[in-house]
Amino acid sequence: MVGVFTVRRLARLGMAAVLCGASASALNVRVLVASAPQLTVRVPVSPAAPDPLGQRGLAAPTPAPSAAWTVGVTGSGAAARLTLNGQDSGGQTLYLPPGPGSVVEIAGKTYRGGVGLRIEKDQVQGINVVDVEDYLRGVVPAEMPSSWPAAALAAQAVIARTYVAARVNPAAPYDTCATESCQVYRGLDAEKAASDAAIAATRAQVVAHSGRPASTYFSSDSGGFTASSAEVWGRDLPYLRAQADPYSAGSPRSEWRIEVPGSTVQAVAARYGVRVGALRSAAVTRLSPSGRPLEITISGSGGVARLSGAEAGGFVRSLGAPGTRVSLSGLDPLVIQGGGAGHGVGLSQYGALGLARAGYDHLHVLGFYYPGTSLSVLAGAPARPQPAPVLAGVWNSIPALPARAEARRLGAAAAAPQLTGAFGLPPVLAGAPRGDHASPAAPVTAWFGGMNP
Repeated sequence: MVGVFTVRRLARLGMAAVLCGASASALNVRVLVASAPQLTVRVPVSPAAPDPLGQRGLAAPTPAPSAAWTVGVTGSGAAARLTLNGQDSGGQTLYLPPGPGSVVEIAGKTYRGGVGLRIEKDQVQGINVVDVEDYLRGVVPAEMPSSWPAAALAAQAVIARTYVAARVNPAAPYDTCATESCQVYRGLDAEKAASDAAIAATRAQVVAHSGRPASTYFSSDSGGFTASSAEVWGRDLPYLRAQADPYSAGSPRSEWRIEVPGSTVQAVAARYGVRVGALRSAAVTRLSPSGRPLEITISGSGGVARLSGAEAGGFVRSLGAPGTRVSLSGLDPLVIQGGGAGHGVGLSQYGALGLARAGYDHLHVLGFYYPGTSLSVLAGAPARPQPAPVLAGVWNSIPALPARAEARRLGAAAAAPQLTGAFGLPPVLAGAPRGDHASPAAPVTAWFGGMNP
């Protein structure tokens, strides 16, 4: 039987994000990194020695002695329990909290922090519990090349931090996933010195709007004009608007052309509920302010149908187009010509690259792509020596500012409020200790009740 001293029963706690050790600035996030009928987990047999550079240091931690465990499931439904090397653990959840410098291996990949294991539909879910700043070290280089300028990397770090902070939910079994469905997270092996430096330089910084994390959507390339959230998803956010994006240029998909067989067009149209008989034409009949289709009219031998709003863009993407700023011509094949890649809402990564190469810092990058927002810090982070800059109105268009202009001066007259409670999340995320959430990492022999691997 697994010892109850260190097992965390997730049904009550939801594996809530906890404060790591004594640091009041830590925010842990829970990342679903693996799910399978059986997982192999390798954990330290004793607490790892602290990183001499600190947990946010650039060096990888010194490997500690570890033991491998095969985690499976016995039983089914409400009677299901986790097994460890074939032995019944006595419960549906196990949790090894993160400790200073701790490293775990889950399903063959190495991650900083701790690990949670739970049963979901007779599968074992492996959840990496990791400090948000260490989490970003496996995200930023996976989302943006580490060879890009520091300002672009810093902007990516801030929006990645904002994204995950907004998703922290103690009532859920985990906060985010490790794939493109959330943010790509590749763990310790993905870490790069340049992206680590950008994360450290922007420590705890987040984009805020109305006292909460902003929705910091981003895509690869806006195609020269960002899309509004209203036209893409039908949700109007004032800081996600359509605007010219002249610095988003030079990407591998700045201009492209694809040809789609008529049979494919008909099949995709059917998935969108369009049944008009043999196709005769497909045309863009209404454009959004960003130049993306707001309406596509499809004609056939049996009538006419229209796809509007988000469905119009979804139809184009389902045909294999990299982006939705397109024109349509022909029928068999249907020729789709366009520019850009991704949905086009929020930050354009190639636009961030262009702005950084022009000498602008990450505050200007964020101010351009999220106008009307402010820069704030996660609750519990060290106090700032000066007010957080307001990004509202920094850019109404691309002005002729000096290279490396200081955005803080532009926002000094209207400081963003110091946000507390981690944007209204429960106090545990803002530094209020909870005994059942903040226990230090225990030796694996205690966690697994002394069972030998």
